[in-house]
Amino acid sequence: MTGRGTHIVDRDAVAHEAELLLTTGPFAPALRAAIRARGLGLERIRYRLRSRGVSISLATLSHWQSGRCRPERQESLRVLRHLEVVLEVPSRSLTQLLEIPSTHARCDVRGEPFARARGRDRDT
Repeated sequence: MTGRGTHIVDRDAVAHEAELLLTTGPFAPALRAAIRARGLGLERIRYRLRSRGVSISLATLSHWQSGRCRPERQESLRVLRHLEVVLEVPSRSLTQLLEIPSTHARCDVRGEPFARARGRDRDT
């Protein structure tokens, strides 16, 4: 025995959670659940998006799933449509959750909140 615990994932429970969150939201927990249900890491998701001709930073994917920011610009919404395909979730299931207002910031596809990306958060 190595002293490490075995982590057993109940795939049915994970899939059910994702299905529920994809219909009720909010966006970040739904994305996180869909990623978990698909069983892919962020790097692997990024690779699959890149193979579809879509570029996105790991930071952006991480920010989206943590709720730090949400995709709202046209370029980000295009990425999200491809992400729905990669995650094998129903079309527009994640996109429709963005119609629910949020208090979180938007990020560009490099993962930077817009205030920083535009230089407005500098102390000048």
